[in-house]
Amino acid sequence: MGSRIVGPAGGETASATPAAAGPSADRHPMTTIRPRRPGLGLVLLTAPLVLFLSVPVVALVIRATLSGDLAESLTSPAVLEALRLSMITTAVSLALAITFGTPLAYLLARRTFRGSSIVETVVDLPIILPPSVAGLALLFVFGRQGLVGSSLDAFGISIPFTTFAVVLAQTFVATPFYVRSARTGIAAVDEDTEDAARVDGATEPSVFRWITVPLAGTALAAGAVMSWSRALGEFGATIMFAGNIEGRTQTLPLVVYSEFGGGDLDASVAAAAILVLAAFGVLISVRLLHWGRVLDVRSL
Repeated sequence: MGSRIVGPAGGETASATPAAAGPSADRHPMTTIRPRRPGLGLVLLTAPLVLFLSVPVVALVIRATLSGDLAESLTSPAVLEALRLSMITTAVSLALAITFGTPLAYLLARRTFRGSSIVETVVDLPIILPPSVAGLALLFVFGRQGLVGSSLDAFGISIPFTTFAVVLAQTFVATPFYVRSARTGIAAVDEDTEDAARVDGATEPSVFRWITVPLAGTALAAGAVMSWSRALGEFGATIMFAGNIEGRTQTLPLVVYSEFGGGDLDASVAAAAILVLAAFGVLISVRLLHWGRVLDVRSL
Protein backbone atom coordinates (compact mmCIF):
# COMPACT_ATOMS: atom_id res chain seq x y z
CA MET A 1 0.00 0.00 0.00
CA GLY A 2 1.11 3.56 -0.60
CA SER A 3 1.89 5.93 2.26
CA ARG A 4 0.36 9.38 2.81
CA ILE A 5 2.64 12.45 2.92
CA VAL A 6 1.72 15.08 5.50
CA GLY A 7 2.08 18.70 4.36
CA PRO A 8 3.20 21.70 6.40
CA ALA A 9 -0.37 22.36 7.61
CA GLY A 10 -0.82 18.83 8.75
CA GLY A 11 -3.03 17.84 5.83
CA GLU A 12 -2.43 15.03 3.48
CA THR A 13 -1.02 16.44 0.28
CA ALA A 14 -0.07 13.50 -1.87
CA SER A 15 0.30 9.78 -1.87
CA ALA A 16 3.46 7.89 -2.71
CA THR A 17 2.80 4.51 -4.23
CA PRO A 18 5.17 2.07 -5.88
CA ALA A 19 3.70 3.10 -9.21
CA ALA A 20 4.50 6.75 -8.56
CA ALA A 21 8.04 6.00 -7.44
CA GLY A 22 9.17 4.60 -10.72
CA PRO A 23 8.13 3.57 -14.20
CA SER A 24 5.19 1.26 -14.33
CA ALA A 25 5.72 -2.25 -15.49
CA ASP A 26 2.51 -1.95 -17.46
CA ARG A 27 3.80 0.91 -19.59
CA HIS A 28 4.74 0.24 -23.17
CA PRO A 29 8.50 0.03 -23.77
CA MET A 30 10.11 2.88 -25.70
CA THR A 31 9.98 2.29 -29.40
CA THR A 32 12.60 3.35 -31.88
CA ILE A 33 11.55 6.37 -33.91
CA ARG A 34 12.18 5.71 -37.54
CA PRO A 35 13.16 8.59 -39.80
CA ARG A 36 10.26 9.88 -41.85
CA ARG A 37 10.42 9.62 -45.60
CA PRO A 38 10.32 12.94 -47.45
CA GLY A 39 6.99 13.86 -48.92
CA LEU A 40 6.40 14.44 -52.60
CA GLY A 41 6.17 18.20 -52.14
CA LEU A 42 9.53 18.39 -50.37
CA VAL A 43 11.15 16.25 -53.06
CA LEU A 44 9.82 18.50 -55.80
CA LEU A 45 11.15 21.59 -54.00
CA THR A 46 14.65 20.20 -53.47
CA ALA A 47 15.12 18.27 -56.72
CA PRO A 48 15.91 21.30 -58.94
CA LEU A 49 18.87 22.41 -56.81
CA VAL A 50 20.19 18.86 -56.40
CA LEU A 51 20.03 18.34 -60.16
CA PHE A 52 21.61 21.72 -60.84
CA LEU A 53 24.56 20.88 -58.55
CA SER A 54 25.04 17.29 -59.70
CA VAL A 55 24.24 17.07 -63.41
CA PRO A 56 27.10 19.30 -64.68
CA VAL A 57 29.66 17.41 -62.59
CA VAL A 58 28.32 14.00 -63.61
CA ALA A 59 28.24 15.06 -67.27
CA LEU A 60 31.87 16.18 -67.02
CA VAL A 61 33.02 12.85 -65.60
CA ILE A 62 30.96 10.84 -68.11
CA ARG A 63 32.37 12.86 -71.01
CA ALA A 64 35.95 12.28 -69.85
CA THR A 65 35.34 8.57 -69.23
CA LEU A 66 33.52 7.69 -72.45
CA SER A 67 35.99 9.59 -74.64
CA GLY A 68 38.92 7.72 -73.09
CA ASP A 69 40.67 10.98 -72.24
CA LEU A 70 40.48 10.27 -68.51
CA ALA A 71 42.51 7.06 -68.80
CA GLU A 72 44.91 8.72 -71.21
CA SER A 73 45.46 11.72 -68.94
CA LEU A 74 46.46 9.44 -66.08
CA THR A 75 49.56 8.55 -68.08
CA SER A 76 50.33 12.10 -69.15
CA PRO A 77 53.58 13.37 -67.58
CA ALA A 78 52.17 16.90 -67.19
CA VAL A 79 49.04 15.67 -65.42
CA LEU A 80 50.94 13.24 -63.19
CA GLU A 81 53.41 15.96 -62.22
CA ALA A 82 50.57 18.38 -61.47
CA LEU A 83 48.80 15.70 -59.44
CA ARG A 84 51.96 14.98 -57.46
CA LEU A 85 52.52 18.67 -56.82
CA SER A 86 48.90 19.13 -55.76
CA MET A 87 49.10 16.27 -53.28
CA ILE A 88 52.34 17.55 -51.73
CA THR A 89 51.33 21.19 -51.46
CA THR A 90 47.85 20.47 -50.11
CA ALA A 91 49.33 18.13 -47.48
CA VAL A 92 51.72 20.86 -46.34
CA SER A 93 49.04 23.54 -46.35
CA LEU A 94 46.73 21.27 -44.34
CA ALA A 95 49.48 20.66 -41.79
CA LEU A 96 49.97 24.42 -41.46
CA ALA A 97 46.23 24.98 -41.11
CA ILE A 98 45.95 22.42 -38.31
CA THR A 99 49.13 23.52 -36.52
CA PHE A 100 48.30 27.22 -36.40
CA GLY A 101 44.53 27.08 -36.81
CA THR A 102 43.79 24.83 -33.83
CA PRO A 103 45.18 27.24 -31.17
CA LEU A 104 43.34 30.11 -32.85
CA ALA A 105 40.08 28.14 -32.90
CA TYR A 106 40.53 27.31 -29.21
CA LEU A 107 41.19 30.97 -28.41
CA LEU A 108 38.05 32.12 -30.20
CA ALA A 109 35.91 29.38 -28.67
CA ARG A 110 37.13 29.53 -25.07
CA ARG A 111 38.39 33.05 -24.40
CA THR A 112 36.69 36.43 -24.39
CA PHE A 113 38.92 39.39 -25.12
CA ARG A 114 38.71 42.85 -26.58
CA GLY A 115 38.87 42.75 -30.33
CA SER A 116 37.74 39.13 -30.65
CA SER A 117 35.09 40.12 -33.20
CA ILE A 118 37.77 41.77 -35.32
CA VAL A 119 39.91 38.62 -35.17
CA GLU A 120 36.94 36.50 -36.22
CA THR A 121 36.26 38.87 -39.12
CA VAL A 122 39.88 38.67 -40.26
CA VAL A 123 39.74 34.87 -40.13
CA ASP A 124 36.53 34.73 -42.16
CA LEU A 125 37.60 37.36 -44.69
CA PRO A 126 39.51 35.01 -47.07
CA ILE A 127 36.34 32.96 -47.49
CA ILE A 128 34.47 35.80 -49.19
CA LEU A 129 37.43 37.47 -50.89
CA PRO A 130 37.83 36.71 -54.62
CA PRO A 131 40.84 34.37 -54.96
CA SER A 132 42.51 36.75 -57.39
CA VAL A 133 42.36 39.49 -54.74
CA ALA A 134 43.91 37.10 -52.22
CA GLY A 135 46.74 36.33 -54.63
CA LEU A 136 47.37 39.99 -55.30
CA ALA A 137 47.40 40.72 -51.56
CA LEU A 138 49.96 37.96 -50.98
CA LEU A 139 52.07 39.36 -53.78
CA PHE A 140 52.15 42.80 -52.16
CA VAL A 141 53.30 41.27 -48.88
CA PHE A 142 55.72 38.57 -50.01
CA GLY A 143 56.73 39.99 -53.39
CA ARG A 144 60.18 41.42 -53.98
CA GLN A 145 58.85 44.91 -53.25
CA GLY A 146 56.39 43.76 -50.60
CA LEU A 147 56.29 44.39 -46.87
CA VAL A 148 58.08 41.15 -46.04
CA GLY A 149 59.48 40.21 -49.44
CA SER A 150 61.74 43.26 -49.65
CA SER A 151 63.52 42.19 -46.48
CA LEU A 152 63.80 38.59 -47.67
CA ASP A 153 65.12 39.75 -51.03
CA ALA A 154 68.09 41.33 -49.27
CA PHE A 155 69.08 37.80 -48.21
CA GLY A 156 68.50 36.38 -51.68
CA ILE A 157 65.19 34.74 -50.74
CA SER A 158 62.34 35.03 -53.23
CA ILE A 159 58.93 33.51 -52.49
CA PRO A 160 56.68 34.40 -55.45
CA PHE A 161 56.50 31.93 -58.35
CA THR A 162 57.89 29.08 -56.26
CA THR A 163 56.37 25.92 -54.84
CA PHE A 164 56.33 27.57 -51.42
CA ALA A 165 54.18 30.33 -52.90
CA VAL A 166 51.66 27.65 -53.89
CA VAL A 167 51.58 26.43 -50.29
CA LEU A 168 51.07 29.97 -48.96
CA ALA A 169 48.24 30.64 -51.41
CA GLN A 170 46.49 27.40 -50.49
CA THR A 171 46.96 28.01 -46.78
CA PHE A 172 45.58 31.54 -47.04
CA VAL A 173 42.32 30.54 -48.72
CA ALA A 174 41.80 27.16 -47.03
CA THR A 175 42.70 27.67 -43.37
CA PRO A 176 39.54 29.67 -42.48
CA PHE A 177 37.40 26.61 -43.31
CA TYR A 178 39.30 24.58 -40.71
CA VAL A 179 39.25 27.35 -38.10
CA ARG A 180 35.49 27.89 -38.44
CA SER A 181 34.69 24.20 -38.04
CA ALA A 182 37.18 23.69 -35.21
CA ARG A 183 35.90 26.76 -33.36
CA THR A 184 32.33 25.45 -33.54
CA GLY A 185 33.37 21.98 -32.37
CA ILE A 186 35.44 23.21 -29.44
CA ALA A 187 32.72 25.64 -28.34
CA ALA A 188 30.26 22.73 -28.22
CA VAL A 189 32.38 20.78 -25.72
CA ASP A 190 30.92 21.02 -22.22
CA GLU A 191 33.27 23.13 -20.11
CA ASP A 192 32.16 21.29 -16.96
CA THR A 193 33.80 18.16 -18.33
CA GLU A 194 37.06 20.04 -18.84
CA ASP A 195 36.80 21.58 -15.36
CA ALA A 196 36.32 18.13 -13.84
CA ALA A 197 39.56 16.99 -15.44
CA ARG A 198 41.35 20.06 -14.07
CA VAL A 199 40.04 19.34 -10.58
CA ASP A 200 41.49 15.84 -10.88
CA GLY A 201 44.90 17.40 -11.55
CA ALA A 202 45.06 17.41 -15.36
CA THR A 203 47.17 20.11 -16.94
CA GLU A 204 45.83 22.36 -19.69
CA PRO A 205 47.64 20.44 -22.46
CA SER A 206 46.29 17.17 -21.05
CA VAL A 207 42.74 18.54 -20.88
CA PHE A 208 42.98 19.66 -24.47
CA ARG A 209 44.49 16.38 -25.70
CA TRP A 210 42.35 13.91 -23.78
CA ILE A 211 39.06 15.79 -23.36
CA THR A 212 38.60 18.62 -25.85
CA VAL A 213 40.07 16.99 -28.97
CA PRO A 214 38.17 13.68 -28.66
CA LEU A 215 34.85 15.39 -27.99
CA ALA A 216 35.36 17.88 -30.83
CA GLY A 217 37.00 15.30 -33.07
CA THR A 218 34.22 15.13 -35.65
CA ALA A 219 34.24 18.90 -36.17
CA LEU A 220 38.03 18.98 -36.34
CA ALA A 221 38.13 16.20 -38.92
CA ALA A 222 35.37 17.81 -40.97
CA GLY A 223 37.22 21.12 -40.94
CA ALA A 224 40.45 19.42 -42.00
CA VAL A 225 38.72 17.73 -44.94
CA MET A 226 37.04 20.93 -46.06
CA SER A 227 40.32 22.80 -45.77
CA TRP A 228 42.15 20.18 -47.83
CA SER A 229 39.42 20.14 -50.47
CA ARG A 230 39.52 23.91 -50.76
CA ALA A 231 43.30 23.84 -51.12
CA LEU A 232 43.08 21.17 -53.80
CA GLY A 233 40.75 23.29 -55.91
CA GLU A 234 42.59 26.59 -55.38
CA PHE A 235 43.24 28.47 -58.62
CA GLY A 236 42.97 32.26 -58.50
CA ALA A 237 45.37 33.05 -55.65
CA THR A 238 47.85 30.48 -56.97
CA ILE A 239 48.07 31.82 -60.50
CA MET A 240 48.37 35.41 -59.25
CA PHE A 241 51.00 34.71 -56.60
CA ALA A 242 52.78 31.56 -57.77
CA GLY A 243 52.24 31.62 -61.51
CA ASN A 244 51.69 28.66 -63.79
CA ILE A 245 55.10 27.05 -64.16
CA GLU A 246 55.02 23.39 -65.14
CA GLY A 247 56.76 21.18 -62.61
CA ARG A 248 57.05 23.97 -60.04
CA THR A 249 53.74 25.74 -59.50
CA GLN A 250 51.33 24.11 -61.94
CA THR A 251 48.74 22.26 -59.87
CA LEU A 252 45.79 20.33 -61.29
CA PRO A 253 43.43 23.34 -61.49
CA LEU A 254 46.10 25.20 -63.46
CA VAL A 255 46.41 22.25 -65.84
CA VAL A 256 42.68 22.53 -66.51
CA TYR A 257 43.12 26.24 -67.26
CA SER A 258 46.22 25.75 -69.41
CA GLU A 259 44.77 22.95 -71.52
CA PHE A 260 41.53 24.84 -72.05
CA GLY A 261 43.40 28.02 -72.98
CA GLY A 262 45.55 26.03 -75.38
CA GLY A 263 42.50 24.71 -77.21
CA ASP A 264 42.76 21.11 -75.98
CA LEU A 265 39.26 20.72 -74.55
CA ASP A 266 39.53 16.95 -74.08
CA ALA A 267 42.67 17.21 -71.96
CA SER A 268 41.08 20.01 -69.94
CA VAL A 269 37.96 17.92 -69.29
CA ALA A 270 40.06 14.91 -68.29
CA ALA A 271 42.11 16.92 -65.77
CA ALA A 272 38.92 18.43 -64.38
CA ALA A 273 37.41 14.96 -64.01
CA ILE A 274 40.41 13.86 -61.96
CA LEU A 275 39.83 16.80 -59.62
CA VAL A 276 36.15 15.94 -59.32
CA LEU A 277 36.83 12.28 -58.55
CA ALA A 278 39.51 13.12 -55.99
CA ALA A 279 37.29 15.59 -54.14
CA PHE A 280 34.25 13.33 -54.34
CA GLY A 281 36.23 10.36 -53.08
CA VAL A 282 37.44 12.22 -50.02
CA LEU A 283 34.04 13.67 -49.14
CA ILE A 284 32.20 10.37 -49.53
CA SER A 285 34.87 8.59 -47.46
CA VAL A 286 34.31 11.03 -44.62
CA ARG A 287 30.62 10.21 -44.57
CA LEU A 288 30.97 6.46 -44.94
CA LEU A 289 34.00 5.84 -42.72
CA HIS A 290 33.29 8.51 -40.07
CA TRP A 291 36.77 10.00 -40.12
CA GLY A 292 35.97 12.04 -37.03
CA ARG A 293 36.83 8.93 -35.01
CA VAL A 294 40.47 9.01 -36.05
CA LEU A 295 41.00 11.92 -33.66
CA ASP A 296 39.38 10.10 -30.76
CA VAL A 297 42.38 9.03 -28.67
CA ARG A 298 40.43 7.99 -25.59
CA SER A 299 40.85 4.32 -26.43
CA LEU A 300 44.66 4.50 -26.41
